[in-house]
Amino acid sequence: MKNIVVLVSGGGTNLQALIDAQNRGEIKNGKITCVISSNPNAYALTRAQNNKISTEVIRRKDFAEFDEYDNALTELLKSKNADVVVLAGFMTILGSKVISAFENKIINIHPSLIPSFCGEGYYGLHVHEAALKKGVKVTGATAHFVNEVCDDGPIIIQKAVEIQNGDTPEILQKRVMEQAEWKILPKAVSLFCEDKIIVKDNKTEILD
Repeated sequence: MKNIVVLVSGGGTNLQALIDAQNRGEIKNGKITCVISSNPNAYALTRAQNNKISTEVIRRKDFAEFDEYDNALTELLKSKNADVVVLAGFMTILGSKVISAFENKIINIHPSLIPSFCGEGYYGLHVHEAALKKGVKVTGATAHFVNEVCDDGPIIIQKAVEIQNGDTPEILQKRVMEQAEWKILPKAVSLFCEDKIIVKDNKTEILD
């Protein structure tokens, strides 16, 4: 049984999707053992506590240097025996030490079909604003591993979502969450816990 540690900063809707999937038995061979927040007031912490999941808080501003923070987060994750780290709306940049210590073991969900509308500056509503401005007809979400280049790690799963007439960034954000993010993030985590993901040349092969 693999230990799943989830990193959060805000409301925790993706965390809730993971908890719900776990409660339905959809995450095989894995269990959410800890939720770590960059924000002591994040509602995601309440979601964790309501489900009897242990919590920790680590704030970037409590460390004078970024390297100190990077070291502290790495050691915290190791102390929790994290087998996989899931970014569920974590708004603090990960350092090179964390990324190298957990190579191909950090999963992020991004609200577009990578390589569209991704990279530096593309987060939250900005992603959906850019998609609507470009006039694309299809967007979606991507679950991927994290490497040192923003949104560049190996893609695990993608799911498309159609854009509709009259969409606003807020309406589109909600649809992408409901139809794509909340479905593929738990699936990607389960595939990892079941040892069904092979990474080679920055690409993944999903085993049946």
